[in-house]
Amino acid sequence: MSLLNSIKTALRISIANTAFDDEISDLIAAAQNDLRLSGVADEKAQDEEDALIRRAVSVYVKANFGWDNPDAERLQLSYDKLKAHLTLSGEYAAAREEDPVL
Repeated sequence: MSLLNSIKTALRISIANTAFDDEISDLIAAAQNDLRLSGVADEKAQDEEDALIRRAVSVYVKANFGWDNPDAERLQLSYDKLKAHLTLSGEYAAAREEDPVL
């Protein structure tokens, strides 16, 4: 199942309903960009088959989709914690340049 369809299912939106596809796609891209900016390796942040990346993107979209979401704060906190774990993991973190020794 594509990431878009998986997210639509998580949002309880029928896969046949395309009315929100642009907004959901934008949120998926925003989540992936946020992961990269936070230190997740580019190839990992784009890996739509990785369960942790799919979960992070899903939680991000659920937190930011729509205007009147009573669970938004709880979901954003969950996303932030998962993002922190990903950025600290050697498997997910982007390679960093070493500070030069003076």
